[in-house]
Amino acid sequence: MTYYYKLGKIPHKRHTQFYQPDGSLYHEELIGIRGFSGIQSLLYHLHPPTQIHKILLEGTVDIPYEELGPLRQRHLRTATVVSNGDAVAGRIPLMANADVCISVVKPTSLMSYWYRFAQGDEVIFIHEGSGVLESQYGILRYRQGDYLVIPTGVLWRILPDADIEQRMLVIEANGHIEPPTRYLNRYGQFLEHAPYNERDIRPPDELVTHDETGEFEVRVKAGNRITRYFYHCHPLDVVGWDGHLYPFAFNIEDFEPITGRIHQPPTAHQTFEGPGFVVCSFVPRLFDYHPIAIPSPYNHSNVDSDEVIYYVAGNFMSRKGIESASITIHPGGIPHGPHPGMYEGSIGKERTNELAVMIDTFHPLRLTKYALQLEDKDYAYSWIS
Repeated sequence: MTYYYKLGKIPHKRHTQFYQPDGSLYHEELIGIRGFSGIQSLLYHLHPPTQIHKILLEGTVDIPYEELGPLRQRHLRTATVVSNGDAVAGRIPLMANADVCISVVKPTSLMSYWYRFAQGDEVIFIHEGSGVLESQYGILRYRQGDYLVIPTGVLWRILPDADIEQRMLVIEANGHIEPPTRYLNRYGQFLEHAPYNERDIRPPDELVTHDETGEFEVRVKAGNRITRYFYHCHPLDVVGWDGHLYPFAFNIEDFEPITGRIHQPPTAHQTFEGPGFVVCSFVPRLFDYHPIAIPSPYNHSNVDSDEVIYYVAGNFMSRKGIESASITIHPGGIPHGPHPGMYEGSIGKERTNELAVMIDTFHPLRLTKYALQLEDKDYAYSWIS
């Protein structure tokens, strides 16, 4: 993100004396990426953010992968996932590799602690629900269809609205998730042909400064360990901040589809790029307008990637037997394409109302034992006429 933003009160000059009403200094904290050469923000605290009272190991996070079997197309019916826990502890990891872990969660409770992922960024797609993403950067309200992009170093928790069912897709990266570089000019501004721009991005819009004392817990995930840190001062004691690094929301409805006379490849739908993967948004759009165009996707082989599609709503033009919250996995090495009849049946159609999130990874994914419990085992044979 290269969009400058600020909230609260900050001094005229960075790294200079900035005094509290009682005559003591505010405590400056720089959060940045890529070793001081990437984007960054400066935050000003009432108390030093380094004052840890107690440290405990919460435990390790080990992903139970399935035994390796034959390479095949997969379909997971995640609509049956049971609501449980909060937005972090309730996650169900479905597939992962060294670059990314993809999970689903249906939280039912508020997070009683704050959380930080120490090794990368996260994107949480809000399939259903609304609430608040609370961080040291302030309050960011979320709603259905939002991508919540949470950079490394952000300390956050999700507080779902009461009595509103929540369903989320979680993308956890071992690195940084950013807008595709081809959408940006040399100054970092979105180009005219980009399918979204700065106006579509929602930063936190209310900074609430806490000055309570007590015992406050922050959980940090690093590697496969989660460590619990306890503070006597409230961790959200920021009075102001500015910079380019902060959590933000982008709603899938604000993605403007790129269309053409003939069928456009998935790269036309790209929304974010991460280390070893991309995220794409399939949204309602007009179909191709060449007089003899075939709107449905053609058969294709994922030579260099595994294709994961999370189906949100609508009717996907090339698939049968897919429901809301279905996930399909089409691995590299074997071709896939439209189901029988869907290719021919798309001819003459003028638009689609599909809504889906796609994650293409450039290294093979491994499914977990949790995913096996949700699998439609006949999916690999569903192309037989």
